Amino acid sequence: MPVDDWTSADWRAAAVAWLDAQLAAAGMERTGEVTQPRVRRWGTVLTALTCGGRVWLKATGPETFYEVPLHARLAEVEPSCVPVVLAQDRARGWLLLRDHAPDLGDPDDLLPAAVLVRYARLQRAVTPQADALVAAGVPDMRPAAMPRRFDEAVEAVSGFAARHGSAADRATVEEVRALRPEFVRRAEQLADSAVPASVDHGDLHARNVLVGGGAVRYLDWGDAAVAHPFASLFVPLRAAREQAPRLLRAYLAEFTDLAPLDRLLADADLACRLAQLARVLTWVRAVGVDGADPRFARAPLEGLAALRDRPPLVLPAPASGTTDW
Repeated sequence: MPVDDWTSADWRAAAVAWLDAQLAAAGMERTGEVTQPRVRRWGTVLTALTCGGRVWLKATGPETFYEVPLHARLAEVEPSCVPVVLAQDRARGWLLLRDHAPDLGDPDDLLPAAVLVRYARLQRAVTPQADALVAAGVPDMRPAAMPRRFDEAVEAVSGFAARHGSAADRATVEEVRALRPEFVRRAEQLADSAVPASVDHGDLHARNVLVGGGAVRYLDWGDAAVAHPFASLFVPLRAAREQAPRLLRAYLAEFTDLAPLDRLLADADLACRLAQLARVLTWVRAVGVDGADPRFARAPLEGLAALRDRPPLVLPAPASGTTDW
């Protein structure tokens, strides 16, 4: 969706009118001006003070309308884990959310172990909803689907490279295309995991976590997918660096009833490798196949190149005969 649509007078007037109407229906009224702190091709947010505190209107792009039913389903399963929804418009992809505690800070900041543990418990609770979420439009990144997703990502980036890239860019795409057999093998290995699919936030970092009032709430589910749950580790463990073993141990402890730790660790490595590919498609959805937003136009290509250049994580192996990392 063009950024101009989010900033047009007509769109803003319609959004503010809807916001005020939903506040009135909830017995609230606005006490401050509506501001628009962020505009992206894939969505925008409006915010305002009300008699009941600050509220946020999130408007998603057509490619991520699924965030509305996903947020609603998460609120049904674990209401304390997501911001409270005051109103929603599924046809337009709009969510009106109550403000909560501040977020945890910079996206590169370390997530506390307790945040990952609570997130793992959320994933366990959501597991029975996996098929329903896919039916609601949440992208299917389960292991069995990943060979198809590999082809989709390569073709999308190949088209961009052919139209806008250099000879080196086109060579990169072909080098990644040649990795398909290895990628498929990893997807098949992960498909045998004892850990069932669940929701993957897709961008689990400090700015997307609110902690306060005794609750941990996860927001901004626009990059979410249904996947092996350990795919969610890809983003937070990259930021964790030397703390990764401790955080990984805390998170995986929530799944030890399903498989031994050494198998869970192997699954985490596979899931993070597949998550690398899933993020390429997240960028394709966000910026479009022709990279309409010049700030992020090359992000899908760079993400695809990472599949060739480096593993997503260097995960520790448990000591032989122990469960200590």
